[in-house]
Amino acid sequence: MKKLLSTSYQEWAFDTMSFLMRITFGGLMLVDHGFQKLTKYPSLQSKFSDPFHIGSDWSLILVIFAEVFCSLLIMAGLFTRLAAIPLVIAMGVAFFIAHNHDIKEGEKAALFLVGFLSILLVGPGRASLDRMMGR
Repeated sequence: MKKLLSTSYQEWAFDTMSFLMRITFGGLMLVDHGFQKLTKYPSLQSKFSDPFHIGSDWSLILVIFAEVFCSLLIMAGLFTRLAAIPLVIAMGVAFFIAHNHDIKEGEKAALFLVGFLSILLVGPGRASLDRMMGR
């Protein structure tokens, strides 16, 4: 009971949770959102949201880059913090602009935003390519 109520943490638990967060959030983003947008690119091309006025084509390309490429980097733990930045921006835009910060409509975007923001702040942990490379 004493350990359950303790405010200290073990290094291995922190690293394990960092790994699980990277794999879970990166994998869910890749499978549920990234691949979906990649396979439906032609149909989404003309009707995708354009919040930065760069064209719906470019907006979609940037989101696909974040959701596919950056998710893969996060899962591998390679350039983790750098790869989390586009995902935080994409999920921030999705929640605050596309879903108009409506929690019922944008619940997934809000959860992904918090998850990737946590990964950005916490870093990759020990079980990552960043750690193996000595970064």
